[in-house]
Amino acid sequence: MSLNGMDLALAMVSSRNVRQLGERGCQALRNAHALTWVSCLELDANGRQLWIDDEETPLACDDFSHPYAHAIHRGAPIRLTLGDARSRLDHPAFQAQVATLPGHLQLEIRPLRAADGAREWLGVLALAGSGGILDNLLGDNGFAAFETLLCQLWVGRTRQLDERRDKARLRASLDTLNDGARRRSLSERLADDLLGHSSCMTALREQIVRAAETSLSVLLQGETGSGKDRVARALHRLSSRAKGPFIALNCAAIPETLLESELFGHVRGAFSGADQSRQGLLGEANGGTLFLDEIGDMPLTLQAKLLRVLESGRYRPLGDSEERRADLRLVAATHQPLHERIREGRFRADLYYRLGQFPLTLPPLRERRDDIPQLAAAFVDDFCRREKRQELGLTPAALRLLRERDYPGNVRELRNIVDYACAVTPPGRDIEPSCLLDIAPVRQASGDPEETPHDARERPVSRNISDLRQALRDYEAHIISDCLSRYGGNRALAAKHLGLPKRTLAYKCQQLELAGK
Repeated sequence: MSLNGMDLALAMVSSRNVRQLGERGCQALRNAHALTWVSCLELDANGRQLWIDDEETPLACDDFSHPYAHAIHRGAPIRLTLGDARSRLDHPAFQAQVATLPGHLQLEIRPLRAADGAREWLGVLALAGSGGILDNLLGDNGFAAFETLLCQLWVGRTRQLDERRDKARLRASLDTLNDGARRRSLSERLADDLLGHSSCMTALREQIVRAAETSLSVLLQGETGSGKDRVARALHRLSSRAKGPFIALNCAAIPETLLESELFGHVRGAFSGADQSRQGLLGEANGGTLFLDEIGDMPLTLQAKLLRVLESGRYRPLGDSEERRADLRLVAATHQPLHERIREGRFRADLYYRLGQFPLTLPPLRERRDDIPQLAAAFVDDFCRREKRQELGLTPAALRLLRERDYPGNVRELRNIVDYACAVTPPGRDIEPSCLLDIAPVRQASGDPEETPHDARERPVSRNISDLRQALRDYEAHIISDCLSRYGGNRALAAKHLGLPKRTLAYKCQQLELAGK
């Protein structure tokens, strides 16, 4: 029986890929010549491995425990009986291929080569049948035409696949370049708000851009005054939620009894004094970003409720019987070492890991001193614009002093110092070192960095003291007053910060005639 050339050609030409081409060619040979078994093995692009249909493990071309390697290395067809093949060639994959075939059959292995020499070898065609059937097949002129057509189509499908792969790689490369250019552009735009050309600030801006591309919760960690609020707003501006609201809450500035209501909201009559229902900040931030500053000061009971909101996306206002959906992106910030608070049992570890899906650490000003000239100049310009003052400059000596100074309050402290210097500099003059010396750096006894208050006074020095008891009283009043000012007059928070019992602080406020509540 001869091959039906037209039907065979149509079936093979319509093949979408090399695998389908081989399957259709093998089926045509079986039908036309009553062959017992036909298989087509594809050689990989490196010419080192042959793939058997859907098998996951290829056959190495330098492994002579299977007959295909012998045919490829000889560059010519080989024929052997299945009995000899089973006894002499023990490759597991080959043995599995021919395990069900009768041992008296003969096996013809024919390497396939591209006619135009574009590739050295394409693969292997394996045929099993009686000696007479194989001889008749090989003597058929139609079989020679079949092999030629198979190789030509094989080369065409391979080239098509290579072209598609090249196009896919080109698209991926262009996408990568476009993404890189877009990220660089966004990072450069951030430089107008998050000032600084130091390597740590450049890296931070790049991380902000990448964080904004995701919906992950972001945990901002860094010392007080390092700019966590600005970073949170930048994340919101660059995110897909930029058109939604940005809601900020300082967890340390609100008494514990009011924090839950402020965050979750309440219905009318939920507690004494709840004359009206309130949506709460979770509801106000719907579709946007919620920024929780000083998350380390959040009470443990509220931490558990916040964790549930992050995991389920739902919350319940105080006194309400129905849950509401929270569609928001959470950004949290803290200057406290949360790992230590976790060890102390004051912060939940599960909440920490849920908040820190994309952690960002803001560098302190002492690690980016090269940015101080740019920051100082920007603060001077901002002061002149706000106060409608003539342009001011910084003398080299003043700039040198700013760069050498310590900043426990980081960028916020630098701004306070520059604002003060601008205010005391006479019109038409540049800022001199003498304008910067009236505000001395303030360090806390605990060693934790804190911001320098805007109206800070110099510590008394021994040569100006005539009454030690009064000097100590004044200095104690100065520290307590600064702390109360920082926490909005809240004595509970101030006492906690100073490590005093609340009653003790209240007594000192009374004795020193200090305000507070």
